[in-house]
Amino acid sequence: MAEVALQNLVKRFGAARAVDNVSLDVADGELVALLGPSGCGKTTTLRMIAGFVTADAGRILLSGRDVTGLPPNRRNTGMVFQRYALFPHMTVAQNIAFGLEMRKLGRSDIEARVGDALRQVRLDGFAARLPRELSGGQQQRVALARALVIKPDVLLLDEPLSNLDAKLRHEVRLEIRALQKRLGLTTIFVTHDQEEALVLADRLAVMDRGTVQQVGTPADLYERPANYFVADFVGKSNFLQGRMVGEREFATEHGTRIRLAAAPAASTCLLALRPEKVRLGAAAESMSNRYAGTVETVTYLGAVTEYKVRLPAGDRLLLHEQNHRAPGPGDGRGGDVTIGWDLAACLPLVEPGKIDER
Repeated sequence: MAEVALQNLVKRFGAARAVDNVSLDVADGELVALLGPSGCGKTTTLRMIAGFVTADAGRILLSGRDVTGLPPNRRNTGMVFQRYALFPHMTVAQNIAFGLEMRKLGRSDIEARVGDALRQVRLDGFAARLPRELSGGQQQRVALARALVIKPDVLLLDEPLSNLDAKLRHEVRLEIRALQKRLGLTTIFVTHDQEEALVLADRLAVMDRGTVQQVGTPADLYERPANYFVADFVGKSNFLQGRMVGEREFATEHGTRIRLAAAPAASTCLLALRPEKVRLGAAAESMSNRYAGTVETVTYLGAVTEYKVRLPAGDRLLLHEQNHRAPGPGDGRGGDVTIGWDLAACLPLVEPGKIDER
């Protein structure tokens, strides 16, 4: 039985549906990320699971128990908030102990569990400090320890890394993942950061405008996006609009002909092509789809160099090439090149959505 089951959840704020018929199962010990842009309904969904927001319709089940109408203190969920919500006048130990005191545990039991929680998050020796005496990463660990000390059935994380700098965020997210796996704790993690979701999650639920667009593993969503929104939000893609002109041949609006690995749905009018799937120069010569092009811009991005290439018909494509050397000044700009990609690289999408101008 799923540890967490959301069944047709709805939440309205006035006339707007912040969460619109959301259903999702999270297995015991699984980490699922709710991923999407600001305002998509992911935090509202998390707060309904915790009990801080009341659902207007649908059900929330934890280990098969319907908790939809229960207050937060009867759900046994631990929550880490975006801004940590630590009590500034309490020490680290007092902050962590707060939930246990509300449950009226004995003093010796509280001290033992607080000490264990501090060791889990590597804050031994910080028990007497106040939150203002801690770094952002240390405050985040205190908030995590406070959520873990009550031994929750489900851990809920609401963008807990968004206030950290990039390097610290990378380190802490790996620590959270290692701790979650070691404890085998069912976890739901809200984020708008696609890289964070891909690194942390067993599965992702991509949300937009209150609805779940697709649920799957990181590889599922990246390699097989269900629609334009998922392909555009998870990673970077080229989008080519047009129509099928043969069983396995697609013509863009500009007239570029592209061969596909298999016959897609007849209604296909959009292809997604990841920049790293496109080859440049000699590496493109063996590709099934091969074209002459002109390099318009070259952007050095550290690990990769990004090229914008214009095809003869007028289509413009971004491609990423792994950097084995730093490109020289003006390297490749304005040059004629060959680019290409394999038949399976283009992903047919039935739903065109809105295409950004390149």
